[in-house]
Amino acid sequence: MGQTARVSAIVWTAAGSLAAWLWLLLCQGFFWRTDVRLPRRTEPDDWPSVCVVVPARDEAAVLPASLPSLLAQDYPGRAEIFLIDDGSSDGTAELARELAGRHGGLPLTVASPGEPPAGWTGKLWAVRHGIGLARARGPEYLLLTDADIAHAPDSLRELVAAARAGGFDTVSQMARLRVESVWERLVVPAFVYFFAQLYPFRRIGRKGARTAAAAGGCVLLRAEAAERARIPDAIRHAVIDDVALARAVKRGGGHIWLGLAERVDSVRPYPRLHDLWRMVSRSAYAQLRHNPALLAGTVAGLALVYLVPPVSLIAGAAVGDTGAALAGGLAWLVMTGTYVPMLRYYRQPLWLAPVLPFTAFLYLLMTVDSAVQHYRGRGAAWKGRTYTRPDAVPDEG
Repeated sequence: MGQTARVSAIVWTAAGSLAAWLWLLLCQGFFWRTDVRLPRRTEPDDWPSVCVVVPARDEAAVLPASLPSLLAQDYPGRAEIFLIDDGSSDGTAELARELAGRHGGLPLTVASPGEPPAGWTGKLWAVRHGIGLARARGPEYLLLTDADIAHAPDSLRELVAAARAGGFDTVSQMARLRVESVWERLVVPAFVYFFAQLYPFRRIGRKGARTAAAAGGCVLLRAEAAERARIPDAIRHAVIDDVALARAVKRGGGHIWLGLAERVDSVRPYPRLHDLWRMVSRSAYAQLRHNPALLAGTVAGLALVYLVPPVSLIAGAAVGDTGAALAGGLAWLVMTGTYVPMLRYYRQPLWLAPVLPFTAFLYLLMTVDSAVQHYRGRGAAWKGRTYTRPDAVPDEG
């Protein structure tokens, strides 16, 4: 009787996981598809002015691979770059000026806002300073891009053309992250896959849909929409600033779009698991609004959706329960199939697809670690600053 009850529990749990995967496959905005790229666009008759704002903190290692690509933008209208040095200690500002002198191209202004006041994250304080300088030029659009992002020569041109043609207030591209080390290959494509699962790109671009998100590495923002949504003041405490920005613009009646990039790449390396772990754990619990109930639900959800299928297949086969093994195997198969398009987008071997449960387990541990760090008072740490709660004063580490 006890063994029958245990077997039945395995079957029902596996069936629940399979049902979850069928729902994700068909009802979650086809999140697994990777064909959401820049929408159809035509060149405008007149090219609007654009100011590019680049917040940078200790970015000397990546600037030589990223800043020249911005300076070299082939843009028919007026464009200018504002690199805001957020308290760097590695000579970021000096290097930026040197690169501009060596490469030429678009005009570059390097400025520093000083330390952020209470209630501001450092990056958004830098963005605020950059937008303030940009407004003096009266641009129609702002391009907010991170210091580790390299753009193809026509990137700005394509973004503006897409925004104008589609009437978008925000056009954002998820930059293609680096996948060279073993851990990058294992973790990075899954990071984008999980993000798309949470924020299906097709829903984001649909008028009237509640889903809102952006990718902070590359966000073209209409200046009027930024003022209407009070960007960045309205989101000054946000650790996950890109999602907060998109929500603020959408609440203000803006039309937003997010898709995968074709020629916008992150040059930041994450060679070790430790580097990737820090990248995820610094904001994972903030994503859950520092809510223990949401944390418990997320852990349970990750276990049901990603860990139960292989466990059910193995346990079902071990105890001779064909139903559990079949349900677990089918769920694992659907999971694997939905991950294949992302691996192809990242040009990675398809044998990584069945390994997704292991990667998901790593993300589960990263999420729990993010909460542990929060309750230890360490909070979200990045570039020497720690944010212990959403409205915390950044502490120097």
